[in-house]
Amino acid sequence: MEKYLQSTEYIDWKHPAIVNLAAQLTDNTDADHDTAKKCFEWVRDNIRHSWDYRLNPVTCRASEVLQHKTGYCYAKSHLLAALLRANSIPAGLCYQRLSLEGNGAPYCLHGLNAVYLQDYGWYRIDARGNKDGVNAEFHPPQEQLAFAATEKRERDFPEIWPEPLPSVIKALTENHSYLDVYHNLPDAEITRTL
Repeated sequence: MEKYLQSTEYIDWKHPAIVNLAAQLTDNTDADHDTAKKCFEWVRDNIRHSWDYRLNPVTCRASEVLQHKTGYCYAKSHLLAALLRANSIPAGLCYQRLSLEGNGAPYCLHGLNAVYLQDYGWYRIDARGNKDGVNAEFHPPQEQLAFAATEKRERDFPEIWPEPLPSVIKALTENHSYLDVYHNLPDAEITRTL
């Protein structure tokens, strides 16, 4: 579990602002379940999704997301992982491959999290941000993610990554506006039927 607790370049949970917020979110909470729920809801409801709100700058590091209060799903997942790790709760990154428009190509990756809860094991959560047609909640052990992979070339990838995928980092660091990111969203080819 150690790799899911580390502070890294993009999940920089030792940043003072993240440490401070993590402490506020765990105040008066004993159970990892309650802390994880508070962290999830805070990121989901307080960090605006860059595309939904048409916001710059493009953020990637957890501390940048917190500072600017905006980020794509990937960046929001970096902040959520950082807040969980700052509270000594193992957290990783997960991805789905989704149709961008919901009806075939083009496809892109969608970023979310997995958190390790003592009573449930690994549990996926999606702090992307709710809106019409999107309602992600925290109800372990039942998942309620923002999106379901239902189209034939969409996929839920089973891996739990301790670090963001290189293609995600590239999209968030080489594009300089929310619109540029949208036109260069990362994808992962499907090489076999799952």
